[in-house]
Amino acid sequence: MDEVLDAIGSRLRALRRHRGISLADLATTTGVSESTLSRLESGQRRASLELLLPLARTYNVPLDDLVGAPRTGDPRIHLTPIRRFGMTFVPLSRRPGGVQAFKMIIPAQPKPLEPALQTHDGFEWLYVLNGNLRLVLGERDLRLPPGEAAEFDTSSPHWLGSADGGVVELLILFDPQGMRTHIHADPHRPSRGGSQW
Repeated sequence: MDEVLDAIGSRLRALRRHRGISLADLATTTGVSESTLSRLESGQRRASLELLLPLARTYNVPLDDLVGAPRTGDPRIHLTPIRRFGMTFVPLSRRPGGVQAFKMIIPAQPKPLEPALQTHDGFEWLYVLNGNLRLVLGERDLRLPPGEAAEFDTSSPHWLGSADGGVVELLILFDPQGMRTHIHADPHRPSRGGSQW
């Protein structure tokens, strides 16, 4: 029990930073003072239901996720889709902070869209499951069919859309801290045809 309670503060801090919310903004939204939130995140104050309920509402996550409670009973995962920029993101990872996994669905686009490039902190890896993705990365305009993958620093101007107007489904790994995704080869495994994996 002590280990679960001790980990709440760092989990709350990681979630707040991942969402890009300041302590002042969080205090305004939850009605909990900034100093109390700071002490809660640093572990100087123990979490209580009175403090966790407004945070769970603000972050739109189950209370169990805030405290890291072990799953019991029903093994099914209840995913809550997020709709942004006309696209649907289905979170596949539940741990706040660190690398986040999503299934992303770009809807059919009857008319070609003009790319609106954006930048933000982080690093992204994507894999096309279905459809043809158009990835505009700086001055490069790429078409990725199913089975292709790409990775890039999200501080570079980028845009994702449908290459042919059809639905596109992707798997995305996003790291707000900007760490690259690596596939590690087993150095002790003999290579075949020059490949180690």
